[in-house]
Order: sequence, then structure tokens, then C-alpha cells
Amino acid sequence: MTDKDDKDSGAASRLIDQRISELGDWRGERLAHMRMLIRAAEPGIIEEWKWRGVPVWSHAGIICTGETYKEVVKLTFAKGASLPDPSGLFNASLTGNTRRAIDIRVGDTIDDEDFKALVRAAAALNSAPRPARTRTPAAR
Repeated sequence: MTDKDDKDSGAASRLIDQRISELGDWRGERLAHMRMLIRAAEPGIIEEWKWRGVPVWSHAGIICTGETYKEVVKLTFAKGASLPDPSGLFNASLTGNTRRAIDIRVGDTIDDEDFKALVRAAAALNSAPRPARTRTPAAR
């Protein structure tokens, strides 16, 4: 991580703190809790602020985003379709080929250890060596 990355991450962390504080309700509390779990699961995680105000957690690529709506806190995993989800945490965006999301509504509970395992799996997937692409000869 460069000094610039560290400075950018610090600014992003402050913006995420501000968002949590501004929410001032169950959504802020839940986003703060999920953020704590993400950071605990993967100590090398980088916090970012993208797309005009979306908290993003990355490790060798995007792990997940944390959006808040009127009735839901949505954690979207960039490569969720490729992750094992034995406890069935993913409950939204289930039909796509890439992303998966967890929609959390007021009163919902999520097992902390299962969620941290999902974050660790996403970080491992991002860090895994990618197989070399092979080119097939053009059809004649």
C-alpha cells in the first residue's frame, strides 16, 4: 500500500464513519456491525468510498459494498456467485452470474462467524492466482 492509498483509505474510513452517524437508526447500527465483522475477518481489508457515496471493502479487488436504503442494508459481494454459501446468507441478486447480495432488514439476524467466513472466502478468491488464458486458433 502506498502513502496515497493509506491516505485515501483514511479519508474513506472517515466518510463511512460519517455515513453511519448520519443514518442514526438501525441501519447505521447494522452497517457499523457488518463493517466491524468485515474488518475482523480480513485484517488487510481496504476501505474505499466509490460511486458518489458507497462504502466499499477491498482486498486484491472488491470484496463487497455496503449500501443503505429505506428498509434494507444491502451488502453486495462482487464475486458472490463464485463463493460457497453453505449457511445461505445470500438472499438477493441470486440470478446473476457474478454478484450476490445479503439484504438485511430491521430485526434480521446474521450469524457473525458465517458472515466472516464469507468475507474470508471472498478475499481468498480475489487473491488466488488466475489461470493463464489460452488463445484458441482462429477458425479457418
